[in-house]
Amino acid sequence: MSGQPNTRLADLFGLAGWSKGELARLVNRQAAAMGHPQLATDTSRVRRWIDTGEIPRDPVPRVLAALFTERLGRVVTIEDLGLVRHGRTGKRQGDGNAEHPDGVPWAPERTAAVLTEFTGMDLMLNRRGLVGAGVALTAGSALSSAMYDWLHTDPTLSADAPVIDRPLHADPAGFDRYEAAPVGHEEVEELERSVEVFRAWDAARGGGLQRKAVVGQLNEVGGMLAYHHPSHLQRRLWGVAANLAVLAGWMSHDVGLEPTAQKYFVIAAHAAREGGDRPRAGEALSRAARQMVHLGRPDEAMDLMKLAQSGSGDRVLPRTRAMFHTIEAWAQASMGKGQAMRRTLGRAEDLFVADRGDVEPPPWMQTFKAEDLYGMQALAYRTLAEFEPGAAVHAQHYAEKALALRVDGRERSKIFDHLSMASACFIADDPEQAARYARLALMSMGANSSRRTWDRLREMYRLTAQYSTCPKISELREEIMLALPRTKGSRGGSAPA
Repeated sequence: MSGQPNTRLADLFGLAGWSKGELARLVNRQAAAMGHPQLATDTSRVRRWIDTGEIPRDPVPRVLAALFTERLGRVVTIEDLGLVRHGRTGKRQGDGNAEHPDGVPWAPERTAAVLTEFTGMDLMLNRRGLVGAGVALTAGSALSSAMYDWLHTDPTLSADAPVIDRPLHADPAGFDRYEAAPVGHEEVEELERSVEVFRAWDAARGGGLQRKAVVGQLNEVGGMLAYHHPSHLQRRLWGVAANLAVLAGWMSHDVGLEPTAQKYFVIAAHAAREGGDRPRAGEALSRAARQMVHLGRPDEAMDLMKLAQSGSGDRVLPRTRAMFHTIEAWAQASMGKGQAMRRTLGRAEDLFVADRGDVEPPPWMQTFKAEDLYGMQALAYRTLAEFEPGAAVHAQHYAEKALALRVDGRERSKIFDHLSMASACFIADDPEQAARYARLALMSMGANSSRRTWDRLREMYRLTAQYSTCPKISELREEIMLALPRTKGSRGGSAPA
């Protein structure tokens, strides 16, 4: 007991709208359903959890996490409730622990447990048809500040730690985990191949259709990581976990589950570091930075990119650094910093060319090819063109180069390139050419489950307004309005999302 109020639990309790007596009854009922009929919680215990920071014994924290997850329609973990025994007990950012918002970073031995608990809750939301983002994103500056020292130190692998008692024993890591078991070389190879299948599907079709499968696979890997394996297998398992967590985050971002996506990116960084792969940890954080730029928070993206670049260590390949610089350039363009953006893109080009290919890139970098460099350059210049219209011609140049190389079935990237080109053409006062590329994007978007493509389409749609009296553009605007996903709330029951 800390003697201090558990502000995390108090905040979520207020959001849920329960009375203390009601929550006590729900805990008893849920615990019985989870195989603990002996539990007898009452109102006074709930009061102590909230008012004095008392941490109940297992299984109560897991029961509470399940109840709040279902009630709020978003993943709520034991950490979110402030019910972790080793570390903070419920203090939030602003309560004297701003350097560790949301329990980041957590202790190394907690990574598998956090991973498994979070994915288990995410799967529960999937099964019961609950959706929603619920909580705000952690600020990029707070996240990078909390993780700086942690990412810059070399991890001690769990596999290298002393094994006490039963070497293959695994404690329950969270609610709703799969019954995982120790694995061998062949099983790890199969898991690594599954990552490549999921990655290809995501690139071709967007994140919506396979997100649940990726989360389920990650949940199972989390259970495997609770066992002690030989160090070489344990490292590879952490690598699988990192890759799956990045995919789960990217897919969540793709369908608009932004806080969930951010949590997966942080989990991926932890998993990569546990496996001793600091470049992968940095790349996971660069995904969080891209997410921030997309959401209109480029200053926070810059904070995350500084951490991603400095924390990746000395083993990071030139091509990976080139990719980092393209994200940084996009953030700079979003702030109207044209000179800084151009310098950063110049460094990206130099690094990309400097990569001689004598070292095989890791699988997660093999999709960053010349067309991806050009595509990011097109996006950066198209974004800068909102501040400097003359940049639009450069966006057209790089979008054209990217599209000429898009032959590998990554339809989502091709859609983005078409939209960058269309937007640049509108800004450059070439509406006829813009309409052609906009329709090429529309033709592919119906088969793609990426909300991000629709977000970019809306950005482009805004640029059509000045040409709305032109018959061809008027027709295009109508086509876009018909194609855009609808949400509840307007007259007739729906409105453009």
